[in-house]
Amino acid sequence: QVQLVESGGGLVQPGGSLRLSCATSGSIFSFANMGWYRQAPGKERELVSAISSGGSTNYADSARGRFTISRDNAKNTVYLQMNSLKPEDTAVYYCRHYYTGSISDYWGQGTQVTVSS
Repeated sequence: QVQLVESGGGLVQPGGSLRLSCATSGSIFSFANMGWYRQAPGKERELVSAISSGGSTNYADSARGRFTISRDNAKNTVYLQMNSLKPEDTAVYYCRHYYTGSISDYWGQGTQVTVSS
């Protein structure tokens, strides 16, 4: 069974930075695509960024230029470096693990990010 554990969330002032981590176990991590999603109160969950098994990345318009996704296959971990944070980035951030062409889809429990002065 694939398990994902997010960490790194917290309270930060506008303009600050956080780095989220998602440690995985129980999968062939190097073959997996990984994504970061977020859900703000009263809103639907949305994609923030994703990185393929081959290292290709994509970003939501709201994240492009401020956030960077990366992965360390040796540590079975995906990261999301978030800079220049804004109050509208406040949300629960979730990690997703999925394989291309498979129905297998796993999610972490989420980590809260609050951007406030």
